[in-house]
Amino acid sequence: DLLPACDGEITTMSFLQDVVDILLQYVAKSFDRSTKVIDFHYPNELLQEYNWELADQPQTLEEILLNCRTTLKYAIKTGHPRYFNQLSTGLDMVGLAADWLTSAANTNMFTYEIAPVFVLLEYVTLRKMRELVGWPGGCGDGIFSPGGAISNMYAMLIARFKMFPEVKEKGMAAIPRLVAFTSEHSHFSVKKGAAALGIGTDSVILIRCDERGKMIPSDLERRILEAKQKGFVPFLVSATAGTTVYGAFDPLIAIADICKKYKIWMHVDGAWGGGLLMSRKHKWKLNGVERANSVTWNPHKMMGVPLQCSALLVREEGLMQSCNQMHASYLFQQDKHYDLSYDTGDKALQCGRHVDVFKLWLMWRAKGTTGFEAQIDKCLELAEYLYNKIKNREGYEMVFDGKPQHTNVCFWYIPPSLRGMENSEERLSRLAKVAPVIKARMMEYGTTMVSYQPLGDKVNFFRMVISNPAATHQDIDFLIDEIERLGQDL
Repeated sequence: DLLPACDGEITTMSFLQDVVDILLQYVAKSFDRSTKVIDFHYPNELLQEYNWELADQPQTLEEILLNCRTTLKYAIKTGHPRYFNQLSTGLDMVGLAADWLTSAANTNMFTYEIAPVFVLLEYVTLRKMRELVGWPGGCGDGIFSPGGAISNMYAMLIARFKMFPEVKEKGMAAIPRLVAFTSEHSHFSVKKGAAALGIGTDSVILIRCDERGKMIPSDLERRILEAKQKGFVPFLVSATAGTTVYGAFDPLIAIADICKKYKIWMHVDGAWGGGLLMSRKHKWKLNGVERANSVTWNPHKMMGVPLQCSALLVREEGLMQSCNQMHASYLFQQDKHYDLSYDTGDKALQCGRHVDVFKLWLMWRAKGTTGFEAQIDKCLELAEYLYNKIKNREGYEMVFDGKPQHTNVCFWYIPPSLRGMENSEERLSRLAKVAPVIKARMMEYGTTMVSYQPLGDKVNFFRMVISNPAATHQDIDFLIDEIERLGQDL
């Protein structure tokens, strides 16, 4: 019934208008605090309640619209002011509009030939991001990738190529045993990248952190010297600006000094903390980032750009191209009639690449840098508000001392039955079960969502993160009350 079928225009416009109406109702509900964050059902319940199977014969358009409504009925409202579960939350209207536009345009990012405006916007936006990192005039290179894990893997790939360019043709067998270094609180993607690239997870050496989750530079230097004495070749240090759990910022200046001393590529994983470069009040936490060789920055986290939007920024221009290009003649013909430097696809690992830049670019136009700054500052202020409310409140224990460095606030809720108990194995065993039960109850009531995890010798604790500009002080108050309501009887 729909275009491009004959005479399908009226039916198509009516169908799409119905879809837009469904989406607009969902957007309105996402910001309505009286609605649930989640209408939770167990997997077997959802599978049995609806027919999700694919059939040989087509459904009617009415049934297709019903499928759209059902899917959104059980979707998590990640834009809801009381959804705090992930680092990426919120729903930006300009970003949403940009996503609709790029889906309608339905093009690929590999050449200027088929994505002229999008390719130019990527060039402009990456240069602006490199300026904020502190590289003179925004010099260097970069690319938008399918997420921070891939951006980190790109950094590892390029660092290896920089040191041993022959690896591209000859593989790992032609080069010495490489080792990389990252903190024990760093993202798992560093090890995952090492596994994917054939370097191996055993070649990723974890550096000790202090009690706040920051890498200890003296331990980094000690482990580099140890590795060299064993005949290994240190090729990359991945520092973290905003660790996933504690929100810690590694001491980048000290790490940069060590990388310079031993001629090692310095990467900064700023997937979570990179957004603070937009804030005059908080960007000091990334002092030293301008000395990095590469930086990961995920605007889909702290800046609230719709998923996915992750940038890998590289200080040395041309290195990505040399590392990844394969000269596919059916895409990257050398006798085109325009400047071939805008055919960026050959420096990517992917061939097909989604248009991720337009959401960020359009939001930046709508907000300006000052708008992003205000949004980020507000989220950090809310985190401090939560910290101040619970640090001396009965029934709460902080996982580490002091104000949060980012919007991560890590704490235990201690139910009344455990408050008088002395520290013991039994108390820890019981405390470990508290956060999972409260989280399950949150989801079943549908009122809010916040993450929990163990870390090292610390049993399950709540990790509250705030990146949703819709959140308010009242939502933080609600979260505290809800944790206490759901955990009183434990």
